[in-house]
Amino acid sequence: MPAKKSSARTLKEVDGAKPSSSLRDTAVQQFKKQQRKAPSTDTFVKHILKGDISYLSRAITLVESTRSADQQKAHHILEKCLPHANQSIRIGITGVPGVGKSTFIEAFAKCFTQKNRKVAVLAIDPSSTIYKGSILGDKTRMEALVKDPNAYIRPSPSGDALGGVARKTRESIILCEAAGFDTIFIETVGVGQNETAVHSMVDFFLLLKLGGAGDALQGIKRGIIEMADAIVINKADQGNQKATELARTEFSRALELYPLKDSHWKPPVSTCSAVCNQGIEPVYETIIRYISLVKKSGYFDKHREKQNNYWLRETVQQQLSHEFYQNKIVQQALKKYAKAVQQSTMTPFKAAEALLTLSKEQR
Repeated sequence: MPAKKSSARTLKEVDGAKPSSSLRDTAVQQFKKQQRKAPSTDTFVKHILKGDISYLSRAITLVESTRSADQQKAHHILEKCLPHANQSIRIGITGVPGVGKSTFIEAFAKCFTQKNRKVAVLAIDPSSTIYKGSILGDKTRMEALVKDPNAYIRPSPSGDALGGVARKTRESIILCEAAGFDTIFIETVGVGQNETAVHSMVDFFLLLKLGGAGDALQGIKRGIIEMADAIVINKADQGNQKATELARTEFSRALELYPLKDSHWKPPVSTCSAVCNQGIEPVYETIIRYISLVKKSGYFDKHREKQNNYWLRETVQQQLSHEFYQNKIVQQALKKYAKAVQQSTMTPFKAAEALLTLSKEQR
């Protein structure tokens, strides 16, 4: 059987014009030159104070970097931005995976921006304990908010930090405040009962819950629930109204068993549907009412001072840990003691004591 002739209409690949080697070399040199011309600290600060999102994002990247040069530059930027910070309302939002945090935050943030407030969302994405990567897909889930000129979304990996937040979230808050954002949302990774670190960096702690999830038992558990300044039962839609209303009743009863907070605020429990944008406005009004109360009583400033003290101690602990593990002699000794612990010839407590003693001798 004769072979078919190729059609005259068949598309053929045509070699395009190749750039000359001199043009390519020039482009490479220009790129390298531009890379060497990194903005100065003063340039960063100048643009951040003007609300330049590009420089704000680059500054947060420096803050999150582990390179010593980047860290040093980030510290200088933070020092110059600090006098322009601390003028926002910081709101922590947490809840179990699947509760609808991103959908809620988008609807909630729009409620703020429609009132001419500038909102920065610091979304903490869980990092893989195996491959160390993060998806960082919060911008994809908040399409409407991304287009809002009064909103800024910054996803960050949680890394090895515990408590639902990233290690540099607090520094990122300072930069966002200096850039003119008067409302900061911190979306935690959503891991359950242990997201307490975020409570130490926000003014209002909002807990999202679901109906029909063992509400009576969950309501009396200590930990994250007793830290909440408000509980919102989400997804009160698609025939789920009865379950969410029952959950609201159960949580309200459970909170009656808790002692009065230092702020003299009684956490309210409400329901909402972030998808249908129902029940969002009352949550906004609750936060405004809370901030007004604690500022008038002086609790707001006292709480901020307590947080600053907490993060001072946390930073000292992090620095000591970093110096300990970077010590070359300690690194060598660590291998020896780790082997002894693995072979059960020494207890972990005795090995740790020996390593700490060695570290002190090196100072």
